[in-house]
Amino acid sequence: MTMKVREAKNIPPYPGPNRMRDCYCTVNLDQEEVFRTKIVEKSLCPFYGEDFYCEIPRSFRHLSFYIFDRDVFRRDSSIGKVAVKKEDLQKYHGKDTWFQLQPVSADSEVQGKVHLELRLSEVITDRNTHTHTHTHTHTHTHCQGLPIVNGQCDPYAAVSLLGPSRSEAKKTKVKRKTNNPQFEDVFYFEVTRPLSYTKRQFDVEEEDVDKLALRVDLWNASNLKFGDEFLGGVRVPLRVLGQAGVHDAWYFLQPRENGGKSVKVEELGSLRLNIVYTEDHVFPSEHYTPLRDLLLHSANPVSASTAHILGEVCREKQEAAIPLVRLFLHYGKIVPFISAIAHAEVNRTQDPNTIFRGNSLTSKCIDETMKLAGMHYLQVTLKPIIDEICTEHKPCEIDPVKLKESENLDTNRENLRQYVDRIFNVITTSGVRCPTVMCDIFFSLRESAATRFQVDQDVRYTAVSSFIFLRFFAPAILSPNLFHLRPHHPDPATSRTLTLISKTIQTLGSLAKSKSVSFWRRSPFFFSSFFLDFSEITSLLFLFRFMIKRAQGRNRFGMKNFKKRWFRLTNHEFTYHKTKGEGALCSIPIENILAVERLEEESFKMKNMFQVIQPERALYIQANNCVEARDWIDILTKVSQCNRKRLSTYHPSAYLNGHWLCCKLSADAAPGCTPCTGGLPANIQLDVDGDRETERIYSLFSTYMTKLIKMQEACGSKSVYDGPEQEEYSSFVIDDPQETYKTLKQIVSAVQTLEQQHTKYKRDKFKKTKEHPIGDKSFQCYIRQQSESSTYSI
Repeated sequence: MTMKVREAKNIPPYPGPNRMRDCYCTVNLDQEEVFRTKIVEKSLCPFYGEDFYCEIPRSFRHLSFYIFDRDVFRRDSSIGKVAVKKEDLQKYHGKDTWFQLQPVSADSEVQGKVHLELRLSEVITDRNTHTHTHTHTHTHTHCQGLPIVNGQCDPYAAVSLLGPSRSEAKKTKVKRKTNNPQFEDVFYFEVTRPLSYTKRQFDVEEEDVDKLALRVDLWNASNLKFGDEFLGGVRVPLRVLGQAGVHDAWYFLQPRENGGKSVKVEELGSLRLNIVYTEDHVFPSEHYTPLRDLLLHSANPVSASTAHILGEVCREKQEAAIPLVRLFLHYGKIVPFISAIAHAEVNRTQDPNTIFRGNSLTSKCIDETMKLAGMHYLQVTLKPIIDEICTEHKPCEIDPVKLKESENLDTNRENLRQYVDRIFNVITTSGVRCPTVMCDIFFSLRESAATRFQVDQDVRYTAVSSFIFLRFFAPAILSPNLFHLRPHHPDPATSRTLTLISKTIQTLGSLAKSKSVSFWRRSPFFFSSFFLDFSEITSLLFLFRFMIKRAQGRNRFGMKNFKKRWFRLTNHEFTYHKTKGEGALCSIPIENILAVERLEEESFKMKNMFQVIQPERALYIQANNCVEARDWIDILTKVSQCNRKRLSTYHPSAYLNGHWLCCKLSADAAPGCTPCTGGLPANIQLDVDGDRETERIYSLFSTYMTKLIKMQEACGSKSVYDGPEQEEYSSFVIDDPQETYKTLKQIVSAVQTLEQQHTKYKRDKFKKTKEHPIGDKSFQCYIRQQSESSTYSI
């Protein structure tokens, strides 16, 4: 999923003399925050312009965006929110959309689902010569995915039987520290009615079972003075029991009716967003063989290839570039693929000054490759100096209009010059650490450019510098948090300094004439084969965060409880500390990490857990959210990937009460019962699922099927007519109409076959009750899509 948080407007002013606000925006899956923008100070129309991309590792109901106003002295206050239902995301796919901010109410912030078992049993009694039937309503509940409130979830359920003149309420016991509680409480409600009951004869309205309803509300037991927090509820009419007198179903929790205060929506402002969301179901590998083979043969000839066609039909080249690069990286064919599409683009370029300057498929693929292959390279090269800049806070403003009274223009200019000199120096001397795959790609670009424009001696340098400076180093300097160089957004003053440095580096990188040429000719930076050797790095800090860990049981009689600790990862060791800055309580050498895998939620009834497996024991850790858990697993896997003793199997659940919960084996040293995640390609420390990337490419072809048909028509038009090209076909780049037509036919055939398999999968999926809780509109959405779908033929 890609989420672009553009800007907000018409935020209500602060009720005080200074009416401006310091606003930021959070991105949430249901109520779990996964991203946060920078703070825009003193503005009621803040512009963010930030893009977030993540793999969503769990199911969700709403994608939500909250606007907060920072408060230095108190808790930040929420101004409004945008909540988009999962089934509605396709309506806004890839479109810039203004959303009206909605009021935020604690009673409307719900997530999770509840499972109810209802039974109706009858007992006939005779009182004072009148015969009555006592109907006992028996309820049993358990829940999944409740929200965590203020770092905890201690839920209980309140069960009420509602009617025209009755309201009985009963409560379960509180379940501590779990958001997946299973309540063992069984409640009985008694309803009295005459033995001669029929719907026509029955005249005691309040005892009519069909007019009664069961209300189940979930609450978080809070120790705060404000009282317990509402987590969600459901209302189930007893008529669902039917003649069988039994009802067993999952329900999505719903907000409380009229829970929030009445607020005029138009007074809260609006938020501009662009959301790209795709949901994939990955089949076994053999299902993708036809489409995968078409894609992997895209390098010859590239002008009529499947990859080229994907780039032509997608709305944005980035859509095609991401799965293509990951797929070719996975199969070790990224260099010949990029070399082929780059060579084709260079041959179509007329002016050497515009080479690789557009948003073409080539430039987007190279951008994505550098982002994946060069992340550690960035860490090694830029992180130390970026950390220093963010810590020193030296003024570097050189615009006289923006200069503060206490600042000196000459001093600021000198500060900026020193920073630029140091950064430019570390970049131009970092060749030995440049990943091999990047060097190979740059060498290919240089050769293609030099062959195409033999008269221009400088094009071989500008072809490469346009990527390495303008698209790699400069963006990382400008937004270090997006490249994992800093954990958070820099403050406004430091952000301004980084902006000035980034612009200067871009300018230096774009120089191709006169003095710059002699420099590049002396520099061996781009023209040697370099290997990234992490053994030469003294100490590289990758990640640090507060997380919760379970005691490892290093002491025989020690307690195995959960504690909050400060975790720190370098290229040498993984440590945790009581607080930031203190000595390490435990140090795990990287070479001792045998595997890093997720831990099933059932182990400790805790979400977002993973395990770091060592020779003697496993360290169980809970991250703060699902995206952070994925990041930790990825980086720990990468830094330990070359360890010789890495495991091939592991236990996905914990060892508790004398046995493994997953396979029930009693020996704590028993070999794992589940294969570890796959290995990584040579030269690239990246975990890629080739089948998943092929599935995403199928999804793109399916989405743009009408363009595939239009492109086939364009091939026919170009083959038959020698005259001017029809305007409706002019957007496609078609060098070889006949070969492109053949490839299109093969693509459509492969896509249609996968489409049939997906239709069958969806039909089978919605037969399962648990995957389709009551209150979920996804099934109705699926039925509607099926009725609207049409079969494409070529």
